[in-house]
Amino acid sequence: MAEEPPPAGSSSSAAAADGGRAVKECEKMIQRSLRTPMVRFLKEQLEKAGCSLGDNFIKAVNCDGQVSGGYMPGLGIVVCSNHMELQDDVNQVVIHELIHAYDECRAANLDWSNCAHHACSEECVRRRVMKSVTANPHCSEAAAKDAMEAVWDVCYNDTKPFDRAP
Repeated sequence: MAEEPPPAGSSSSAAAADGGRAVKECEKMIQRSLRTPMVRFLKEQLEKAGCSLGDNFIKAVNCDGQVSGGYMPGLGIVVCSNHMELQDDVNQVVIHELIHAYDECRAANLDWSNCAHHACSEECVRRRVMKSVTANPHCSEAAAKDAMEAVWDVCYNDTKPFDRAP
């Protein structure tokens, strides 16, 4: 579960005070994101791996805290509408979280509370790995750094479902 999103807010139409998007507007942005080549590719790869996405797999919600979204095993992806400004913001969150969903789909024993497993699923460079893994309540900064170092060589070279790093 990449960044674990905070509980969703109750409002589904009000825009965020910090300038983000209303949930309904973000839902439309998610629908546009689903038509982009990278997202379509990731969805196809998930289906090939035996994990189809339901109609409500990706949801827009208002979030507390400073996360932009998250993947929750068994529940799907949330995009924090109140932290989204641009279509590209939504696209990047959807792509990032779909990669976590893909890793979960193909890994038999992926344990998101294990800092090394979480670090391995991060497709980004070290700074983003640290940011994401330290947001996991099971991972202190020291544990996140140790986990990142322990899995770096193997996981950095794992580009699945891509043939090479995008």
